[in-house]
Amino acid sequence: MWSLALTRILPAVTIGVIVSWPALAAQGDDPDWPCIQRKVALLSLGQIWNGPELPQTAADWSKDAAIGALVQELAARRVPLPEAQQKISAFKESLSDGERENRMAMLVRGLFDHMNRERSDVISGIARYAHRQRNVAAFLRQEASAVDALRGKPDANPDEVALRSDRLMFQTRVFQERAQSLTFVCEVPTLIEQRLYALTKTIAEAFKTK
Repeated sequence: MWSLALTRILPAVTIGVIVSWPALAAQGDDPDWPCIQRKVALLSLGQIWNGPELPQTAADWSKDAAIGALVQELAARRVPLPEAQQKISAFKESLSDGERENRMAMLVRGLFDHMNRERSDVISGIARYAHRQRNVAAFLRQEASAVDALRGKPDANPDEVALRSDRLMFQTRVFQERAQSLTFVCEVPTLIEQRLYALTKTIAEAFKTK
């Protein structure tokens, strides 16, 4: 059971923690975006690719089973970047002169399409998660005020005050843990973007050494 002193300060502490939640969001038009990183829902190919213009046939990359499998493998963050870059070099060397340029272009387009979509899905998930957190924050602020009001009543049942204070503290701790985990999740879109850039840069360099 909570001591009388703790139940007196708990609502104020809880409100202070929860009120800080909206302040974590970056400046922008989306109130559900909680990350310091600026929200860019989709990347453009020009932001990532600095090699030669890709032919229209590159858009057909998903029809090539080998390209599709390689895209999946290279995009997976569990594969160390140097290993992924070596796989790109090995793939290039496996191609004949006549097919090399087109299929490497397909690989670029495949990586961009796949990883851009993956990054967008993560961003959408972050926004949904943050929206739920915002709703929880509103609920906890209301509950903290209710506990504070209950504690102020001269005929309040001490057991009820302690029970609701215990529950509020637990809910606040869960809220804080989720907010902290969100900080790490906010890094994922940037990690995907950085990996995509590094992979396409490797391919661009391969174009220069035909």
